[in-house]
Amino acid sequence: MLKLRKAHNLSQEHLAEQLSVSRQSVSKWETCQSETEKVIALGEIFNVTIDYLLKPSEIDEISIRTEILEKQQQQLVEKERKNDRVTFIVLSCLAIYLIAFAIYIIGHFYFEIWNPSIILSEFAIAIAINLKHKYRTNKNSSNG
Repeated sequence: MLKLRKAHNLSQEHLAEQLSVSRQSVSKWETCQSETEKVIALGEIFNVTIDYLLKPSEIDEISIRTEILEKQQQQLVEKERKNDRVTFIVLSCLAIYLIAFAIYIIGHFYFEIWNPSIILSEFAIAIAINLKHKYRTNKNSSNG
């Protein structure tokens, strides 16, 4: 600001008169002893320009609203993906358990096989397949 003031051939007193502030205020602005650092920090925190903080335009407002809407849309898409994964896992479990139950029924009634170890091994296989799929899904979702 000091360079701008001198380039316009203004003294601190004259600039202070034009702004209706004290000469000390102008001096503080020029030596960055005022609230300027806080305005700059606010701009960095909110990822906006100092111009936007001091004199927002309609375009700035629209871009901020657009950014907020995009973040909300990303959150909704991620939530939908998680719901889809949960639904797929639940349906996969159900399908595996129904297949295991069908094998049990067929084995018991048609072949008169009544062996609890077969049922337990089928159940263990169904759980293992489901856990493997769940691990692979979690690993893929954490990678990106």
